Amino acid sequence: MSLRSLLLGASVAVLSLSAATLAKADEGMWTFDNFPAARVNQTYGTSIDQAWLDRVRNASVRLSSGCSASVVSSEGLLLTNHHCVLTCIQNLSDSQNDYVRNGWVPATREDERQCVGTEAEILQGIADVTERVRAAGEGLSGEAFTRARDAEIGRIQSEACQGREDLRCQVVSLYRGGQYKLYTFRRYSDVRLAFAPEFQSGFFGGDPDNFNFPRYNLDAAFLRAYENGQPASTPAYLEWNAREPVVGEPVFVSGNPGSTERLLTVRQLEMLRDLSIPIGQLMRAELRGRLINFSQQNDENRRVALNALFGLENSYKVFFGRQFVLNDRAFMDIKREEEADLRRRVAADRALAQRIGDPWSQIAEAQDAMAELFLPYRQFEANAGEGSMLYRYARTIVRATSSGNVSPAVRNALAATTPVDASLEELRLEFWLSKTRELLTVDNPGVRTLLGNESPEGLAARIVAGTSLADPAARLALLDGGIEAVRASNDPMIQFVLATEGLGRDVQRQWSERVTAPTEQAAERIAQARFAVFGDSIYPDATFTPRLSYGAVEGWSYRGTDVPATTQISGLYQRATGADPYTLAPRWAEAEGRVNGDLVFNFVSTNDIIGGNSGSPVINADGEVIGTAFDGNIHSLGGAYGYDGSINRTVSVSTAAITEALRTVYGNARLLRELGVE
Repeated sequence: MSLRSLLLGASVAVLSLSAATLAKADEGMWTFDNFPAARVNQTYGTSIDQAWLDRVRNASVRLSSGCSASVVSSEGLLLTNHHCVLTCIQNLSDSQNDYVRNGWVPATREDERQCVGTEAEILQGIADVTERVRAAGEGLSGEAFTRARDAEIGRIQSEACQGREDLRCQVVSLYRGGQYKLYTFRRYSDVRLAFAPEFQSGFFGGDPDNFNFPRYNLDAAFLRAYENGQPASTPAYLEWNAREPVVGEPVFVSGNPGSTERLLTVRQLEMLRDLSIPIGQLMRAELRGRLINFSQQNDENRRVALNALFGLENSYKVFFGRQFVLNDRAFMDIKREEEADLRRRVAADRALAQRIGDPWSQIAEAQDAMAELFLPYRQFEANAGEGSMLYRYARTIVRATSSGNVSPAVRNALAATTPVDASLEELRLEFWLSKTRELLTVDNPGVRTLLGNESPEGLAARIVAGTSLADPAARLALLDGGIEAVRASNDPMIQFVLATEGLGRDVQRQWSERVTAPTEQAAERIAQARFAVFGDSIYPDATFTPRLSYGAVEGWSYRGTDVPATTQISGLYQRATGADPYTLAPRWAEAEGRVNGDLVFNFVSTNDIIGGNSGSPVINADGEVIGTAFDGNIHSLGGAYGYDGSINRTVSVSTAAITEALRTVYGNARLLRELGVE
């Protein structure tokens, strides 16, 4: 069956529940302070209480890599996905030691190496700061509103953390501005890689199997949090249960779903469908082709581009699915009816209608401004540099020294020792410059400022070849020298950014004035309308903050085909063809006669998740970890906009398979002992 027919069929079902109002079935990425424990206990016969929720929250981790994890020992051991540590593995590798290909299996704890730039955070508390944030923008509009709100949020965060390096304080907007909560996290800035399998094991089946099921992936890895040079003391951890999951049993996923857009207006969804997703996909498709061509030139290019290509292909598939969902008329008709229903309810309450006004029209006007500003905003600001690390370093230095705001986070980012491949940097910058010229035309004043009399190819080659910003010492010297040292620098990347980054700041100001501020103000009023009608029986859109979802281990049926809930390790060997992406890693090939092929490898459940949940623990009713979530099925791609419990599934690797792999394939008795496994 084609991906297109799968997606179109799925999207008709997505959100066929009555409205974007009351969560039903296993729907919902719930905050820890508003989890529907009574509903779950009644549905599944569980005994979830506050103590259970606190125990799970205290062992759930947010990673700065954009993933989730869980604490699984008293000595800072964290379980996450292999793909969540891929950047770290690649940064630890070089042309002589390719740990992406060969895996990272340190013999001792002392051999664990730091994942530079990776931080781990555990939620400690939640406080409501809604009134304080709202009061800051009272009576203001446009950029003044945005600046006032941002300044007040900054003050709240600063006051809460009081300069403590071991804390992160974050004000989170929930329900599209309906609530503002202060989240306080315990922060670990020293995170080290304790174990990772080979890429071929962690991502067996490659892009063809991605977002599909059955799967046969050991998409699991272990990190360790350190403090003061020693493994962190983490007495609040999840017990490791190595048994296989049982079909029908209730399971919970505790993690940090990145972003959903289920509460957007129809006009906003149409803008995604008609403008931002299509343009983004065109860019991803062409950049993917360039990266593939680059990778095919030699083995070293293939090694250094692997992570970039992996991430790009994953994103392309995600938005491919989202585009088809938004293109489906039946799905959009459901969203229109949900919006009309809310508007009718508001209109029926005269006092509420007077207080809310017509925020839907205000958002529609902001979308018109977005359409006008989208391309310059994308090319000059949001996607400037198209992922070039050297460009990002230069812009960070220029903007930090210009404002005089050199935060610890900025300094740490610039001090990090991260490998930079000049050829890959040149490819990214050349792509960005050429596509900016193509999209905005050579006659655009900004394009003329960007390129001058140079070609994209020549300019990218010149500034990459001449820059010293790959060296952390050079970056910090400029940062410490201040804006005068930056202006006096003869580094071509710095001079290029000095001459051009104002293009991004100019369009950012317009974007804030005409898009961000009016959209946020209108979204707040829509959120107030939802609260007035439905109370807190609804859950907020995902915001890459801690959430808990519930469900059960369960397969699904689609167009007459039953998909079972589990796969077995033996299926890995049956699926292997000897050709990429279905080749076996050597350790797994050698272990074929010894590994227990009957054990559950991967399994699916009805939990409601989205990107950012990667690495989340899958927890049983006793609060024990029995797996780690690493993907969704093909139907779940529409989960950004809605949830259908009949076919949306979370895909996880079982602790039974991880345990067997550590024991039989990798011989890692050290980690097994720490996990409490004989």
